[in-house]
Amino acid sequence: MEDRNIVFGKYEMGSLLGKGTFAKVYHGRDLKTSESVAIKVISKDQVKKEGLMEQITREISVMRLVRHPNVVEIKEVMATKQKIFFVMEYVQGGELFAKVARGKLKEDAARKYFQQLVSAVDFCHSRGVSHRDLKPENLLLDEDGNLKVSDFGLSALPEHHRNDGLLHTQCGTPAYVAPEVLRKKGYDGARADIWSCGVILYVLLAGFLPFQDENVMKMYTKIFKAEFSIPPWISYEAKRLISRLLVVNPEKRITIAAIMRVPWFCKGFTRPVAFSVKESNQEPIEEMELKRSKSSPPFYNAFEFISSMSSGFDLSNLFESGRRSGSLFTSRCSAAVVVAKLEWLAKKLNFGVVLSKDYKVRMQGAAEGRKGRLLVTAEVFEVAAEVAVVEFSKSAGDTFEYRKFCEEEVRPALKDIVWTWQGESCACQGIVVAVLHAGIVLVEDQ
Repeated sequence: MEDRNIVFGKYEMGSLLGKGTFAKVYHGRDLKTSESVAIKVISKDQVKKEGLMEQITREISVMRLVRHPNVVEIKEVMATKQKIFFVMEYVQGGELFAKVARGKLKEDAARKYFQQLVSAVDFCHSRGVSHRDLKPENLLLDEDGNLKVSDFGLSALPEHHRNDGLLHTQCGTPAYVAPEVLRKKGYDGARADIWSCGVILYVLLAGFLPFQDENVMKMYTKIFKAEFSIPPWISYEAKRLISRLLVVNPEKRITIAAIMRVPWFCKGFTRPVAFSVKESNQEPIEEMELKRSKSSPPFYNAFEFISSMSSGFDLSNLFESGRRSGSLFTSRCSAAVVVAKLEWLAKKLNFGVVLSKDYKVRMQGAAEGRKGRLLVTAEVFEVAAEVAVVEFSKSAGDTFEYRKFCEEEVRPALKDIVWTWQGESCACQGIVVAVLHAGIVLVEDQ
């Protein structure tokens, strides 16, 4: 693998950047755009052996969900029978930790990094994601000196909460972990992230940790009591903010909304616009022009299709952008019939509907939900002459309302045109045979 080679005809693999127990990271180049990328190559067998497949799939799914200027972007996921490749933004400025290791930062520099960190964490929380391992080692810097949050392997999504609505997995790096996480009695992941942000701000301004002791239990005791002192060179405004961040009781800890109103924080702050997310300024769907087209539907990537539908080679989570099992199905009906059925469903539910020329059906609810009106996109693909694939995704609105919509409305209404839903094994073998019969083959192992 150390030799340069072409991966899937898309990327040129270059020098080795680093390696771990079951993964290697290479510098790569997009052959189409010449853009530098980082390519992580993971041994599927080793990951399974270590029981880390869930962690890998979670990290990739979360990174797809939180596309933000201050979060490392995952661009694409591919796989062979032996390996998983995921292509990420190449961040060449190194870890923020390297800067801190040389000593404390000037207050303006620390403020800039803290602003970017809080902006990224706020966006993650808005998508239901708690990072749970925020520390300078997981904060990278790009060539322009902008912060990028990385390493979502320990992150949590809403479905990881127990019935009490809390998280219970003790994880993270002890010096940065909130006291409620260490107590093992359940915790709010978002509030715990805010504590970690407080520790990071302290480290940036002081040059050392607020809670440190050679004896781990003594360090825990300091954390449980929020027992720390602030160096005299830190400004009064910054001291006050740190004191509101490092509060033992999570209910009394400052919120991100309140952080963003603090004058010290607001100085020079411009909220970045998240990219690849279309949840704001969305034109009401019923006001858009209804368009019909006689063009052919796009073809679905056959490798991704077989990977996501075949129970023997299930990497479905790795190919999702916020998609979850049950939001993709196959049909033996024509694309035109499928689109007509989706249009019927939208009208039946009193949803606004737009049909676009590329066989995308956009449906928007009339009622205001918890995060505005639900906007769902259904895209119809052709895999083979006798197989169509329909993929649902949430474009705006609340995630829980979207899942309820899929389970309670979509599935029952479309049962007469569905061959099989993603994750159901009954028809997968026949589907794969149909695809392979059409002349499509899996990529050979690299």
